[in-house]
Amino acid sequence: MSVSTTTTTQQYVVTGMTCGHCVASVTEELSEVPGVTGVEVELSSGTVTVTGTRPLGADEIAAAVTEAGYALASDS
Repeated sequence: MSVSTTTTTQQYVVTGMTCGHCVASVTEELSEVPGVTGVEVELSSGTVTVTGTRPLGADEIAAAVTEAGYALASDS
């Protein structure tokens, strides 16, 4: 019997990050979201790539980013 593992990767833009501490805070909060298996934060572009074992809702990601003291950039 084989077990299939689905991995999802999503990218977001986070506003307000200016230093390594910001990156660490966002990484820590996102890592605590159930289903998240990886977080990569690029300070220079403000992008966050989240890998998970299930589709992650933007509301879940936004809540974690807000808890860290930052915000997701709006699409508008």
